[in-house]
Amino acid sequence: MKFSDLLRQLDAGIVAHSLDVPDAPDPILHGVAPIDRATPDTLSYIEGPKFAGYLDDTGAGAVILPVDEALQARAGDRGLAWISAKLPRLLFAEAIALFYQPYHPKPEIHPSATIAPDVQLGSGVYIGPHVVIRSGVTVGDGVCIHPNVVIYPQVTIGDRTVLHANCTIHERTQIGAGCTIHSGAAIGAEGFGFVPTPGGWFKMEQSGITVLEDGVSVGCNSTIDRPAVGETRIGRDTKIDNLVQIGHGCRVGRGCAFASQVGLAGGVTVGDGVILAGQVGVANRAKIGDGAIATAQSGIHGDVKPGEVVSDSPAISNKLYLKTSAIRKRLPEMYQTLKELRRHFRP
Repeated sequence: MKFSDLLRQLDAGIVAHSLDVPDAPDPILHGVAPIDRATPDTLSYIEGPKFAGYLDDTGAGAVILPVDEALQARAGDRGLAWISAKLPRLLFAEAIALFYQPYHPKPEIHPSATIAPDVQLGSGVYIGPHVVIRSGVTVGDGVCIHPNVVIYPQVTIGDRTVLHANCTIHERTQIGAGCTIHSGAAIGAEGFGFVPTPGGWFKMEQSGITVLEDGVSVGCNSTIDRPAVGETRIGRDTKIDNLVQIGHGCRVGRGCAFASQVGLAGGVTVGDGVILAGQVGVANRAKIGDGAIATAQSGIHGDVKPGEVVSDSPAISNKLYLKTSAIRKRLPEMYQTLKELRRHFRP
């Protein structure tokens, strides 16, 4: 599509654009690309000063820029079409959706699917090859169930939810509308509940349920366990990356984001808008307040206050962590100084 046509379909905080300038280029764009691998028929973006240097060498036909007149002038000097936006990455995400739509098959039920007679199916549902749906399941309108998905009894799946190939939804799980469960994920499997006895481990049956509210996304090979009693709940619009483990009885708030290899032990409570970066571990029954952030590889053994940023293991304030990290680099030098002082003052 022409750059001018693209511009008319975008609206995420546009401040200015090159078409305001007479005789500005209006290239034809066929897709999007990273700034360092773009071609003249693609759109790319620069989010901030860190990547501004790419503007002088990029092969893109058009770029999305932050609100920066100097960058706009540089783009214009190179003959690039440009858009200036308050949130360049968000605008670029909008643009991607104009060029690419995820695969979504037309409604049908494949003859190889095994569906219990009492399953309730909404309208416009796709059920792929070798899907298994057990008794008492309710599937909403527009749901897409890709091949080899297994859905245990008494599960509820909301409208427009997508279950990707080879994921497993265990008994009595409740999944809201507009959720996405990626391949290999296991939702509602039994939690890790064993009671020690003199004769060995006694298995505590996991009679609870797992609830995913509307708009939850779960990445490939992630697991969300059900508890012995009560529920494990993931709040509305929370996004979970690949290879994440959420233990039994956890309660995760709305709008959270968990990166890959995050692990929550049983009974953890997470507030709204919490961000856990890669490989963050959270100990049993810890509480994390609204808006808190844990940087990569943090080990959270106790409660975290709302809005706090923590790092390291055991987790401490990020500000304190940065100070101690700076000191840590000097430890060999400080140790050598200590040895010399001890030698000097030794009686």
